[in-house]
Amino acid sequence: MRFAYYPGCSLKGTGKAYEKSTLAVFKALGLELIEIPEWNCCGATAYMAVDELASEVLSFRNLVLAQRMGLQRVVAPCSACYLNLLKARKAFLSNDPKRERLCSALKRAGWEYDCSALPEVLHPLQVFTEIVGLEKIKERIRRPLKGLKIVPYYGCQLVRPYDGYDDPIYPVKMDLLLELTGAEIISDYPLKTRCCGASLTGTIEEAGVRLNELLITEAKRRGGNVMSTLCALCQFNLEMYQGKMKVNHKMPVLYFTQILGLALGLGEKELGMEHLLYRPSLEV
Repeated sequence: MRFAYYPGCSLKGTGKAYEKSTLAVFKALGLELIEIPEWNCCGATAYMAVDELASEVLSFRNLVLAQRMGLQRVVAPCSACYLNLLKARKAFLSNDPKRERLCSALKRAGWEYDCSALPEVLHPLQVFTEIVGLEKIKERIRRPLKGLKIVPYYGCQLVRPYDGYDDPIYPVKMDLLLELTGAEIISDYPLKTRCCGASLTGTIEEAGVRLNELLITEAKRRGGNVMSTLCALCQFNLEMYQGKMKVNHKMPVLYFTQILGLALGLGEKELGMEHLLYRPSLEV
């Protein structure tokens, strides 16, 4: 099964471990990710505040590139990239008032496309839970992760504002997937979609650190010894700023693909575990 792969900027930089583990898990499950040639930044969140039209055109260009590859589905691991590509696709497939302006911008750039054949936008979590299926993944588990007490943290972008995949307030799909690993999953975590502050750590650091401190402290209070995330910026904030919190819990913050990969029996190096500041203790 083949998918167009849109890494986005973060997975080529601070989220390198996310890319390594995503590619490794897809391969282990017999899935092929083909990187979109000449992809560009999705515009992230900051650019959208400057020029929303240009930002959506940037995202749409990536979908057209994937369309030219002849693939029907695009996988975007970054939550912001996933959201932006999804929004651009929805704008073109609906009667959104912005559609005419977006089409006009693309025509001026000389881009041809077929809206009726736009590829579907998927997050890896969707691929694992909806396309591969939990039962098939369960059959492939080789190394039960005993001793880990995982707190799944979704962040604020994957399930909102479009709530077609999971509950926008209290999502459970990552919980269900990680239960297959043999670890103890702490689903009773009320902050699972609370924002980590995103780029606030780089602008008003004190406020950003405080937001992340709340998330880490509550995860620890609920009995967790590992946090799982599916957003490169969330992982960066939760891990990098622990040393600036009032109490440094030294909580390992792993990508959900790293956790799944470990349970599938993949090596720590191919999952990018060496990039972590805090490593979890794994029972043999």
